Amino acid sequence: MRQNPKRRLRNRFFRGRARTSVKNARLAIESGDPEAAQEAIRAAASDLDKAAQKGVLHKKNAARRKSRLMKRLAAQEKEQTK
Repeated sequence: MRQNPKRRLRNRFFRGRARTSVKNARLAIESGDPEAAQEAIRAAASDLDKAAQKGVLHKKNAARRKSRLMKRLAAQEKEQTK
């Protein structure tokens, strides 16, 4: 029982960091700057992997979120080349 507050704070830190970086990546993709979007996605993937490694997120959940970001980036790049 005494460990729960410590674990909750740790989980909140990693989960919040992952959510923020995913949000920043989505905004970067929508902004239309491919270099900024790639950098933001790289940071988001790193944060998602760290959260999965710590057990805050399930590894398949992290993989799914990374996949969705990559998919959005690819669609945006394809749209820009048209």
